Amino acid sequence: MSKRWSLALASAMITLSVAACGSPGQPGAPAAGDASGGAAAGAGAPFKVGLVYSKSGPLASYGAQYRQGLTAGIDYATKGTGKVGGRSIEFSEQDDAGDPAKAVASATDLIGKGNKIIAGSTSSGVALQVAPLAKDNKILFVSGPAAADAVTGANRYTFRSGRQTYQDVATAGSILGDVKGKNVTVLAQDSAFGKANVAAVTAILGAKGATVGSVEVPAAATDLTPFATKVKGAAPDLLFVAWAGANATSMWTTLGQQGVFDQTKVVTGLDIKPTHPLFGAVATKINFLSHFFEGAAQNPAYQALDAGMKKQGATVDLFTNDGFVAGQMIVHALEGGGDDVEKMVTSLEGWSFEGPKGNLEIRADDHALLQPMFTATLKKDGSNVVPQLVDTLDAAAVAPPVTPFK
Repeated sequence: MSKRWSLALASAMITLSVAACGSPGQPGAPAAGDASGGAAAGAGAPFKVGLVYSKSGPLASYGAQYRQGLTAGIDYATKGTGKVGGRSIEFSEQDDAGDPAKAVASATDLIGKGNKIIAGSTSSGVALQVAPLAKDNKILFVSGPAAADAVTGANRYTFRSGRQTYQDVATAGSILGDVKGKNVTVLAQDSAFGKANVAAVTAILGAKGATVGSVEVPAAATDLTPFATKVKGAAPDLLFVAWAGANATSMWTTLGQQGVFDQTKVVTGLDIKPTHPLFGAVATKINFLSHFFEGAAQNPAYQALDAGMKKQGATVDLFTNDGFVAGQMIVHALEGGGDDVEKMVTSLEGWSFEGPKGNLEIRADDHALLQPMFTATLKKDGSNVVPQLVDTLDAAAVAPPVTPFK
């Protein structure tokens, strides 16, 4: 993950900080006994898992959700024991604060202390730097909310527990149905984040026959009317908004004032709950692509996530799914491989299982996590707005192309 969703697209996100921990000896707790997070490896010794994620920094809100979901996922996958084969799972946590250099140093330290699994990576930049360490050191890396497509196929030791950018953009395109021959405009800031979104939409929807253009707004712009007017003049069939910044409400208000919603479908990504009021008066007019939200699905895994979040005094949100699924994957890897990383990798490849959002499959060819995606709207609920499911897209409908391992 990187910046905020709509705030907006594919590799995005925001802030608020909670650190989820347990008591020593409990699932998800730091290990007691030594600084490395556990006793020496061996029969009956704890399985040591390193966790490198954003406990602080601009993505702390995402990191908190991921960590809370992980606690619930470990509990669910181990049937409440926190153990695999009679051996406990002990986590050693490190805060990368969203800094790739800090993440690499932390992961290297944890690997040196005998952790054969590294999980976390709230940020795409972090995931792309940690992935090569997994290959070089032959340890299992389970990336978290990081959405960059390049995590898929990075190497055979790298997996992901969340979705990727391709799945986001393909979901956005589904709002038009067949995009062939349709005009799509991307409204984004003239920044690395904005340009990455323009490139993603061009590559993915353009390959499906859409004509993609863009309106890029200087980061320092305060008067957004000229840009909204330009969007309206382009009269796209679909406007894809990729926006990160404090002026998001102003941007949405300006689009509404210029009548953009009267003539085109507007889509952006549904971010975490605290961002929903930022859409202002036009909130109910926007189409949202969604990775996950409270109430998006209903199955035993979702119910376990919901119960696990309530137990921690929290609620289901965007990235609690990614943590929960990571917990499922870690337990399955340990069940299939024990202390043998090669067997862990093999046990995960091709594995199909039910996560909180539905049926998931780890594609053996490149470790893409094939998964359903959602479209949604916001509806008024008193003075608030809450997500409402519009459609659930089958995993095959948004599956990324295979990316051979590097």
